[in-house]
Amino acid sequence: MPRSGNLGYRISRYDLALGYRVSSNRLSGTATITATSYQQLTRFALDLASSMRVDRVTVNGSRVRYSHRSGKLTITPSSPIPPGGVVSTVIRYSGTPRPVRSPFGDVGWEELDNGALCANQPNGAPSWFPCDDHPEAKASFRFEITTDSPYYALANGSLASKQRRAGQTTWTYDQVEPMSTYLASIQIGQYEHRTLATRPVPVHALAPSSLMANFDESFAQQVAMVTAFTEMFGPYPFPQYTAVITEDELEIPLEAQGFSTFGSNHCDGTHEHERLIAHELAHQWFGNAVTGARWRDIWLHEGFACYAEWLWSQHSGGKSADEWGRHYYEKLEQTRFSTPLADPGPRTMFDDWVYKRGALTLHALRLRLGDGDFFALLRRWTDKYRYQCATTEDFIALASTFTSKPLQDLWQDWLFTPELPPYPSL
Repeated sequence: MPRSGNLGYRISRYDLALGYRVSSNRLSGTATITATSYQQLTRFALDLASSMRVDRVTVNGSRVRYSHRSGKLTITPSSPIPPGGVVSTVIRYSGTPRPVRSPFGDVGWEELDNGALCANQPNGAPSWFPCDDHPEAKASFRFEITTDSPYYALANGSLASKQRRAGQTTWTYDQVEPMSTYLASIQIGQYEHRTLATRPVPVHALAPSSLMANFDESFAQQVAMVTAFTEMFGPYPFPQYTAVITEDELEIPLEAQGFSTFGSNHCDGTHEHERLIAHELAHQWFGNAVTGARWRDIWLHEGFACYAEWLWSQHSGGKSADEWGRHYYEKLEQTRFSTPLADPGPRTMFDDWVYKRGALTLHALRLRLGDGDFFALLRRWTDKYRYQCATTEDFIALASTFTSKPLQDLWQDWLFTPELPPYPSL
């Protein structure tokens, strides 16, 4: 993502006060961004899509000059910001949000038939708020969303307040744990809220009333998954988890920090999509709490979440992880690989082979380490790097502390060599 992200400063907090009109898809916002410079700044930039119009910018209380071109909001403070200086930037903006075009399709703010959602991965966050759009640039967030009262507004974090006034409701959420911008999300719809469990962590459902009966069947294992993954991967990393079902059909489910969004087609009263439910939940540990520092490390998200599907299948009495591994290995044998898993390249980083080969890499590691050390490694990984970013090299280094045997051949075969190695064995 060569045009995403910015240099010269580090953001610690976003305060987003947003107003949204569902009928006209009209968004107005005031973003207060707190940052610290790490070099002298005579000017600095934020990512913001051209569909948003900037009305006013202040830095440390003073109105300043700015330009907004080609998805970059470039700001010139009244006087240079010294290294280590605090930068409080307030941006008033508005517009009709729409997705950002990318090599992976349209990403970002998406207008629904009766509401809206955000699907930012990998570079769609600027479609609805100014930001430093890089996965390593984690920050805390506060969302204040005002929309028409028939609608439920969900954002990342815990609901701090809900106030109704003159036909509109303002929902305020605090996202305390640091979050990458691509995981920031808002869901707006005419939803019914239901609490499914309070232990080991609060689990909620948000869906149209007409789909709740289907939800009870399709998502019957949701709470059991949370319990199982907590045992496998360590404590659930956020205050709560919510499964959101939209009225619209969605091609694929979407993960955000603290919740996942599924289309009505994933809530059809069958168990056909149970693996996707497990996959999105697993991202709360692998991708959201522990985030790849670079997009080339995407296997640390998708390979782990895919392997979680296989682990859940085995845990719930379905096919074993080894049976799923052999099933997908046969499919991968028909695939020609031109890039290694550790750096699949921007055009293929979301291809299915990255998910399945990533899961097989973990299966090979599990067979090498044994179950005790393998699951101890996963729990240590999610503990050591919780709310941080990490790299493939970090995982390799940590894995080496769980065995006295060398693992270099495994990494070379599965991560750094494009050709598919033989199926792993004991």
